Amino acid sequence: MNDTAVLLCGHGSRDPEAIEEFEIAAAALRRRLAPQDFATGYLEFAQPTIQQGLTDLMARGTRRILAVPGMLFAASHVKNDLPWEMNSFMAANPGIEVRLGRDLAIDPKLLAAAAERIATVAPEDRQDAVLVVVGRGTNDPDANSNIAKITRMLWEGMGFGWAETAYSGVAHPRVVAGLDRAARLGFRRIVVFPYFLFTGVLVKRIYGQTDDAAARFPEIEFVKAPYLRDHPRVIDALLERAAEIDGGEANMNCQLCKYRTQIVGYDEEIGLAQQAHHHHVRGGDHPHDHHHHHHDHPHERR
Repeated sequence: MNDTAVLLCGHGSRDPEAIEEFEIAAAALRRRLAPQDFATGYLEFAQPTIQQGLTDLMARGTRRILAVPGMLFAASHVKNDLPWEMNSFMAANPGIEVRLGRDLAIDPKLLAAAAERIATVAPEDRQDAVLVVVGRGTNDPDANSNIAKITRMLWEGMGFGWAETAYSGVAHPRVVAGLDRAARLGFRRIVVFPYFLFTGVLVKRIYGQTDDAAARFPEIEFVKAPYLRDHPRVIDALLERAAEIDGGEANMNCQLCKYRTQIVGYDEEIGLAQQAHHHHVRGGDHPHDHHHHHHDHPHERR
């Protein structure tokens, strides 16, 4: 029996469609990993929880678990909540090793997947269009800056006439402000791309805000690009993260982490104690080696 298994860690959502899409991607990863044992777990709003996923793998004979964050960037969930979950489980279960991998981050595979999603609705004439990339938004400036970099790379790589970055919450500019700004640039078409893995409250809100902008600016064509979902390159990236952990090369990039480095405007957050923030919403109840510390958002609905 192989005593090493993989746990794919999700955020969780109140939206059943988001959980369904996560599980579709998980099933694709499971097939790629077979016959290695595999499970999923969620931080909040859904079951199984992270702890349940770890416990199930242990019960099936696993003694070494590779925990892969099914998350785009390393804000609080990857830097704080997930390490706390893994460390707590290992403290309660001596003899079980849990190794946490890094976020998907800015990765050529993810950029290629994003470009393919955008190209389905903007196959040509991109010089006459503005690309608006929408990220989740956190109070972690490093994670927010990653969205801006994604925007720039897609803008230049795909030949759009202009590009703007917006955030669904916490960070600025928010979606409405970003769309209004894009509409005043003089282009005839605006392509809105949510840089999200799965649907949920926020993605649906972004699409709704795009429809509202189209009503405010009827002379402009607003086009909604699909998000990443279970694109094959997303699955490739998740598989690569699991292989990194197994090979001992899963370190996150901490160069601009506000909990390790003095970042303008966040001086007081260096070295904050690591603690979990999701007990009240675990399991849907209205509920590395890295030892990072974080939390990045007021509790917006997902």
